[in-house]
Amino acid sequence: MIKSFSSRRVTPVILATALGLAAVGCGGNSSSGGDGNSFEFWSFSGINQKAAVEKYEAANPDITVKLTEVGTTQETAQALTTALAGGKVPDLVLIQGDDLPRFVEQPQNFHDLREFGADERKDDYLDWVINQSVARDGSIIGIPTDVGGMAVAYRTDLFAEAGLPTDRDEVGALWPTWEDFIEVGRQYTDATGNAFIDNAPTSVFYQAVNQVSQKYHDADGELIHDTNQEVRDAFDLALDAIAADISAGQASFTEGWSAGMQQGAYAVVAAPSWMLNSIRSNAPDTEGNWDVATIPGGAGNWGGSYLAIPAKAANPEAAWAYISEMQSPQGQLEHFLDSGALPTTPEVYDDEDLTASTDPFFSDAPIGTIYTDSLLGLEPFLIGPDSATIGNEFLNALTAVEQGGADPDEAWDTALANIRTAIGQ
Repeated sequence: MIKSFSSRRVTPVILATALGLAAVGCGGNSSSGGDGNSFEFWSFSGINQKAAVEKYEAANPDITVKLTEVGTTQETAQALTTALAGGKVPDLVLIQGDDLPRFVEQPQNFHDLREFGADERKDDYLDWVINQSVARDGSIIGIPTDVGGMAVAYRTDLFAEAGLPTDRDEVGALWPTWEDFIEVGRQYTDATGNAFIDNAPTSVFYQAVNQVSQKYHDADGELIHDTNQEVRDAFDLALDAIAADISAGQASFTEGWSAGMQQGAYAVVAAPSWMLNSIRSNAPDTEGNWDVATIPGGAGNWGGSYLAIPAKAANPEAAWAYISEMQSPQGQLEHFLDSGALPTTPEVYDDEDLTASTDPFFSDAPIGTIYTDSLLGLEPFLIGPDSATIGNEFLNALTAVEQGGADPDEAWDTALANIRTAIGQ
């Protein structure tokens, strides 16, 4: 068990797809071979990893990165699990934070990055973030790429049409609590007849549950997901949002979600820092119509991923060179300026390039300060190898209510039953 915030989760696992993609790289331990001038990199989709790879290749023209965007975060983790069992692995893999604990429990499957000097760079990163990737034997199996301080992205043009304020400070003041947020949603939907949020499971539950003092485990690592009132309260908030009929019912990162964003089918999206790039990519014609406000509760984190090198990688040195350059404090700062992904390297939090950073796509919102303010000072909670599975089952139960008409009165018990089946306890 390790301490951390929860991380990105997008859509349910499609195991067949993951298993099929796990075969990428067949032919020895890694399809890139041991030539040292190229390496194979598995990432999940939806975060435009291609842009970072192209930037690295431009700066290192003798290097070729064979990037495969496997699928969702969970599909990528499942593909990696299958690859590790079969011995056919990439040289480098991106693992989201909720999936990381189960890999940390098997450090023999990965290079201990201390052999490349990671121990000397450990202090570059937020302690609660880097500690997530440290195994019981002290080995470091991953280097963090980002964290996701939380905020709310909203459409100023649609708010104006609904008679709501558009100034980001006034908007944030509308919803100091999640109950207030839902009430604003009612006002918006009553005024416009349109949905307020994209979906309740992600934009309400998944945000609120990442603001708790304890989540699915207590401080001793014991499972408390079924008795933790903070988790139940977050779950009930999502049910309240569904009952209020303020949601478009568009699951995050689906085609309908992307189309609805472009078409103005909903006005609000929960927006950890990395989400800004998704909004830009999915709704390019809406530039200037968005702004970013404080999230209910004021702080939280949704996001965080790690780069790891499997033990059987054919080109571990080339993979480490990529990590070393792209995940240095300066590399993370540049990535933030390019994409909005919040650095895990606190030494850049006072850098003027970050503190003065505004985003014209989002009405020149001061995203550097909005997201660091959301993140700093938070106490991490414990997560374990089943955290991703537990979170998925809660989300699936809420999605069944929102999209499939499942009985909301039975949703909590359904989620708990499915969790017991999924984790075997």
